[in-house]
Amino acid sequence: MHQAKEVGLTFHAPPKPLAASAVTHDWRDFLGPSHNGLSTESPLRETPKLVWERTKGEGYASPCVVAGKVIVFHRVGEQETIECLAAETGKRLWKSAYAAPYSDRYGFSAGPRCQPISDGKFVYTYGVAGMLTCLSLSSGQVVWKRDIAAEYKVPQNYFGVGATPLLEGNVLIVIVGKDAGPSVVAFDKATGKQVWAGGKGWTAGYASPIVATVHGQRRIFAFLGGDSQPTQGGLLCLEATTGKVMFTFPWRARRYESVNASAPVVIGNQVFISECYGMGGTLLDLKPDGTFTQLWTNKRFGTHFMTAIHKDGYLYGIDGHGPQNAPLVCVELKTGKELWREEPEWEVQSQGKTLRLAPALASLIAFKEKDRCLMMGEYGQLAWLELSPKGYKELSRTSLFVARESWGTPALSRGLLTVCQNETGVEGTSRRVLCFDLRGG
Repeated sequence: MHQAKEVGLTFHAPPKPLAASAVTHDWRDFLGPSHNGLSTESPLRETPKLVWERTKGEGYASPCVVAGKVIVFHRVGEQETIECLAAETGKRLWKSAYAAPYSDRYGFSAGPRCQPISDGKFVYTYGVAGMLTCLSLSSGQVVWKRDIAAEYKVPQNYFGVGATPLLEGNVLIVIVGKDAGPSVVAFDKATGKQVWAGGKGWTAGYASPIVATVHGQRRIFAFLGGDSQPTQGGLLCLEATTGKVMFTFPWRARRYESVNASAPVVIGNQVFISECYGMGGTLLDLKPDGTFTQLWTNKRFGTHFMTAIHKDGYLYGIDGHGPQNAPLVCVELKTGKELWREEPEWEVQSQGKTLRLAPALASLIAFKEKDRCLMMGEYGQLAWLELSPKGYKELSRTSLFVARESWGTPALSRGLLTVCQNETGVEGTSRRVLCFDLRGG
């Protein structure tokens, strides 16, 4: 290990070369290449090896990885900062920043919440105070910028802006979420000009929009619901090309201090939505004419900080807003029946003490290979699991660090796992971006 010349960067060891048979992908969108937390990467090994780490500022935004570049979005001082790093070395390729006045109403971080996304040519970020920015991936030069909160006169939400935008064809889909409308706006991804706007009546929550093909038609699914009295919100389905509202489905807790935060999960011609303040989860069966049937409701399956994973006819997700009493649950997709509920206690050695930590508000990345799944625990524990309708089995676990608020899903690309430590660790480690080698073969 040696200290690199670049301030804030420590390079530990080069990653293993990719196997000749390696299957890889970019992690350029929210929840990965298919917007659902599923990865096709292989082969992968269970034991992570630290490649590099570098200090970071405030915020909860997950990293984006595209074309061998890691995009980190965070707050440094009074500026929201976008940095482009070389994926295998952590060296900075470019940096862009702008002033971003913001004070969180509930005392949480003043940094951004939304993951940067990319189409391979541009990088898009959506700041905590509503600044939408398009930059060149190659140079970091600002292509266009729009202050969404100011332009659309959107008041500050509970925790600022937290719904990551969505790329669909030549447009960038953004949750504006003004109660009088518009709810969702599509901008030309190259110019920033508004292409269409759709929906009204519901404020923005913290769920990122999802696009899917349903009955042969491209549809945008937006799960709205933030600061409003009385509480309003639910699922909004729009035509992807025009913004025409196909249907609305109210689904929001009555409690004022509640939000809808988990992205919709689209499975074929069905969509699952969930919240954790009382309504729980429900599955809708979508019809070709734009109508739907509500198939089931499970009030004890309420996801919040993470989005449930669907695999082979079953849903896996963290129930509740924790951090205490936040178990991992398996639900049968067909019936909504709970098959098992597990909240493991992980013993972690730190500074001569034994800590007992739960996964708490963890995130999941599932794989097509067998029933394997990666779980990133809220406190910095990375576990390989075997998840099936029969139960939960821990295959291995590594303590990457011990710190609070590790809420963002890690980014997995080309066998490298990029993780954000969002708060100072119990051992005194600073906020960091860390890259781990998982390359197998």
